[in-house]
Amino acid sequence: MAKKKLTRKELLKGEDEFITLSTRGILFVRAHLRELKAIGIGIVAVILIYLAAYTYLGYVNRKGQAAYNEAYYALVETLKPGGDRSGLKKADELFAKVMEEYSLSKAADLALPQAAYVKFLSGAYDEAAELYRRYLDEISENPHYRSLATLGLSACYEAKGEYGEAAELLKPLLEDRGNPFRDAAMLALARIYRLRHQPEKEKALLEEFVKAYPDSPFLAFARSRL
Repeated sequence: MAKKKLTRKELLKGEDEFITLSTRGILFVRAHLRELKAIGIGIVAVILIYLAAYTYLGYVNRKGQAAYNEAYYALVETLKPGGDRSGLKKADELFAKVMEEYSLSKAADLALPQAAYVKFLSGAYDEAAELYRRYLDEISENPHYRSLATLGLSACYEAKGEYGEAAELLKPLLEDRGNPFRDAAMLALARIYRLRHQPEKEKALLEEFVKAYPDSPFLAFARSRL
């Protein structure tokens, strides 16, 4: 028996994995051309503009991700033992390219904290802090990413000798006991107390760390400071 040919209506109701969004849009326009003409050409234009925008954003995402990967691998090569630190300049330029040329891509959001980290490694603490602030203010909604960016921002202030500002950024991270970066924040704050010549606060925080994180790989370090 000959296989029944699917109608346009049946095609439009088919599974997405077999028909792409663009194809579905074209089929819809063709199947309802008479009705669309009655409504007006405007709706057709809207559909075509949507399809064009969808295709363009897909292209930008692919190009942005490729550029991000190139920048990330350049950074990784620099951080390897014996790596050439001059490669930081290349990584900096590549991450900047992602943010500037592919700002609409998802990779651009990921590039921002990476660019901040490169600035930090290069000793450009003010520029790094600005990028971390921008990430926290404009982009990141993920609490874990926000914690990492806050740790990075605090490190910038610590590197500049602005210990008070660095400490204030870390304190909120200690309030959430479920924060996976709470232990890192505790050690960073203990270090700041030491730099500010506040041994009692440092000791109290390290004692809390030892009790709270008995399986931490940094346990021996914390005990050595007590």
